[in-house]
Amino acid sequence: MSLFTTQSEVPVTSRNQLVAYSADACKPKSDWLIGCEHEKFPYRLNNLRPVAYDEANGLRDFMNGMKDFGWEPVMESENIIGLTRGKSAITFEPGGQVELAGAPLPNLHETSAENDQHLTEANEIGERLGIGFLGMGFHPTARREDIAMVPKERYIKIQKPNMPKYGSMGLDMMLRTCTVQVNLDYADEPDMVKKFRVSLALQPIATALFASSPFKEGKPNGFNSYRMHVWTDVDNARCGAPQFVFEDGFGFERYVDYALDVPMQFVYRDGHHVDCYGQSFRDFMNGNLPAMPGQTPIMGDWANHLTTLFPDVRMKKILEMRGADSGDAEMLLALPSFWVGILYDTTAIDAAWDLVKGWTEQDRVNLKADVPKHGLRAEVQGQTVAEIAQRAVTIAQQGLRRRACRLHGGADETRYLDILFNITESGQNRADQLLMSYENFDDFKLRDIFNQCRLVAPPKVYDAP
Repeated sequence: MSLFTTQSEVPVTSRNQLVAYSADACKPKSDWLIGCEHEKFPYRLNNLRPVAYDEANGLRDFMNGMKDFGWEPVMESENIIGLTRGKSAITFEPGGQVELAGAPLPNLHETSAENDQHLTEANEIGERLGIGFLGMGFHPTARREDIAMVPKERYIKIQKPNMPKYGSMGLDMMLRTCTVQVNLDYADEPDMVKKFRVSLALQPIATALFASSPFKEGKPNGFNSYRMHVWTDVDNARCGAPQFVFEDGFGFERYVDYALDVPMQFVYRDGHHVDCYGQSFRDFMNGNLPAMPGQTPIMGDWANHLTTLFPDVRMKKILEMRGADSGDAEMLLALPSFWVGILYDTTAIDAAWDLVKGWTEQDRVNLKADVPKHGLRAEVQGQTVAEIAQRAVTIAQQGLRRRACRLHGGADETRYLDILFNITESGQNRADQLLMSYENFDDFKLRDIFNQCRLVAPPKVYDAP
């Protein structure tokens, strides 16, 4: 979730302003950037339990320790809730998951260098405090009651009391899930539409490739990606895969109408969050918001409202890919590599559309429902997801090769897809591998899960550009 709560003071006087918010973000291809975000679970190295904010050597101390590397604190009352350095940010998800929101960067080599630096810094401070970081999609051992929510007003005052009213697993999403996502640009409305359709159709393929959440409270949970299963009952009004994206006439205006129909969560005023959960932004525009009668929105309210929509692909001033579980350092970089290779190359995106254009709405719905449980073994129109994934990764490889973005030594960005080729060739994602270890070793311990999925920077092999 976003570190900052926006408060742009420009009054909203028409629907056209809301359309322009995303439409005005169009960029020429030469200016397209890559923004990568990833989350990870902090845990105690000695006993594997979750780390609380205010405990000794806890998450508050972690944030303060990161200031040693030039990060600037972001405060809410007396609490440090985030850090910024340049265009990058570190923040907490509700259950204390540590998130890096990386700077928008021109190529995957720089994204790789940023991730490595962050993981090196985070683990240096973590070691001082007895904290490790776990790269998985769902916490493998902790119960809800084991995880203390961080003291951020938006989480405590708005989401914690309201989300359980709209779905049985909203608190699980907040406290026990981690994701990796990439944020990408678009050139114009037709380009946005094509990218939205291709990426939304392929999100279940990404879910299967990156699935890493087969455990719940220390036992197999029956799913490849329990994280994506959780999202099936969080709040259906703001989650899922909106099928109108595939309808004729889809564009910026249609997305705005969708967003206007998603109930609000909050309005930010004078440094505080006003609870508007379930109320209408349309009513707000007419001065009829029950929580703030007679008041009308500013553009910051629209920006904040868009952050509370949780579809598998989300549009703000960029398109966000939201279908993948968190993972190890290789997987954190493979996710943006997969999507950049497909969506930032004209030939690649056309080839990817050829993969999915024949799927019916029911095919897409069934695929989204089947993949969290069956992963690469799920099927659509007689093909396994593993087969489709191999073709999609090959398309991404070809797209990255045509980008021809090279390090000094001549290597291009395709190297970051190697782990995905390993997965498609073996037919086993991270969840499958973990379950195999669990089943094959009589002395498999919970610590083995943490050891296998501990998130650290990889050995330095390549120089940054």
